[in-house]
Amino acid sequence: MMIGGKKLLSLAFSGALAALVGLFGAGTALAGTATEDAAPAHQGEVLLTVSIEGDGAREEHLTLQDLQAFTAEHFETSTIWTTGTQSFTGVSLADLLAHFDVTAQTAGVTIEARAVNDYMVEVPLSDAVAGGPIVAYLRNGKTMSLRGKGPLWLIYPYDQNLSYRTEAVYSRSIWQLSHLTLGQKSE
Repeated sequence: MMIGGKKLLSLAFSGALAALVGLFGAGTALAGTATEDAAPAHQGEVLLTVSIEGDGAREEHLTLQDLQAFTAEHFETSTIWTTGTQSFTGVSLADLLAHFDVTAQTAGVTIEARAVNDYMVEVPLSDAVAGGPIVAYLRNGKTMSLRGKGPLWLIYPYDQNLSYRTEAVYSRSIWQLSHLTLGQKSE
């Protein structure tokens, strides 16, 4: 009887292990399929929070629809994270900041960009210029899933401006962007 109990336990363990392997295998198989390109959010879901610190502090929550209301910028570029030339569409960082009355000439403002996983980087205000980076919400004409570096990616036109091909700029190209904080530099 004890031998039979061990055999039953062994069979149950084998079945559970097979189920786990099956789940893992299914997840691996799905990793390269169209589910990656599924819409990242419902139209009304907040994708980007912009916080203004200091005098007149406020916070705005932007949906995909809000971002699409800005004039769309588009460029094609290769990146160090993708294969081949990619097409990006989004709102220019300059236009987005201008909405908050901040321009590249505004004195003393810092931009802190934070990703969903809390990766954070400071982006110099001087980057917010025409022909500069965009907050991309489309890559190759499709919304980006979280797994596909979306739903938002601060991306620079590397092929159009070779000065963007530096480690410092690559580190600012934050994907899964979820929060921008505009604050005053501490003296």
